[in-house]
Amino acid sequence: MVNSVQRAAAILGLLVREKRLGLSQVARSLRIPKSTAHSILETLEREGLVARDESTGKFCLGIRLLELGQAAQENFELRRVASPHLLALNRQLDETVHLTVLDGDVVLYVECFESSRRLRTYSVIGVRGPLHCTAVGKALLAFLDDDEQIRLVNRIPLERFTPHTITRRAALRAHLQAVRARGWSVDDVEHEEGVRCVGAPVFDHLGRVCASISISGPTQRITTGALPGLAEKARATALAISRKLGYRG
Repeated sequence: MVNSVQRAAAILGLLVREKRLGLSQVARSLRIPKSTAHSILETLEREGLVARDESTGKFCLGIRLLELGQAAQENFELRRVASPHLLALNRQLDETVHLTVLDGDVVLYVECFESSRRLRTYSVIGVRGPLHCTAVGKALLAFLDDDEQIRLVNRIPLERFTPHTITRRAALRAHLQAVRARGWSVDDVEHEEGVRCVGAPVFDHLGRVCASISISGPTQRITTGALPGLAEKARATALAISRKLGYRG
C-alpha cells in the first residue's frame, strides 16, 4: 500500500515536470512495470487527479488538483492569519490552543500552540478527530448551513469515547442549536477523560464558517466555572481572526 502511494506521488511529480506523458514513458521514467503504471494511472484518473487525452493516450494532471491546491492555499492563508492571535491567546492563558478545519466528515487540526505546563494537552497538528464530541468539531457543525449540518449529523458515526459522549442524533442536533445560540461550544470530557475544551467558530469573508479554534486543558484547571470566561476569550480571538479574513458580520 505504501509503495503504491509513493509511486502515485512520483507519477504526479513526473507530470508536474513533463506535463504530458504516455504510459510507456511513465513506466520507463519510474522504472516500474507497465502493468503497475497502468493500474496506478487508472486509479488516479478515476479520482480526477490525472486526465487522459483520448486522441494521444497521454496523461496530464487532472482538474481535481486545482480544488486540492485551492484548499491547501486557503489553509495556508488561514494559518498565517490565525497564528499570531492563537499565540497571543496561548501566552495569555498558558493553555493549549488549536485551529481546525472541516475535512469531509471529520475535523482536521492545522495549528496548535501548547501550554508550557507539565500537565497539558499536546499538539495534534495533522491529526483528524470526530465532529460530535470535540469543541472544535461542534463549533464547525453548529454554524454550518442547516442542510449541510443535517446531512453530516445523519451520516457521521456517533462513537462513544467517554461516558459523557453524545451518541443520539436528536440529542446532538439539540445540543448544536444551543451552541449556535450562545456562540461557543464545549467538550465537557466527551472525547478524552480528564480533558475539557471550549471552542468558537471562525468565519470567512462570505460569512461562512471556515474553521474553529479551541482552548483545552485538564479538568483541574478548565473547570465548569471557568468555561464562560474562557469562552469569551475564545470568541474574541475567533472574531479577530474572522475580521482578518474579511468577515463583516
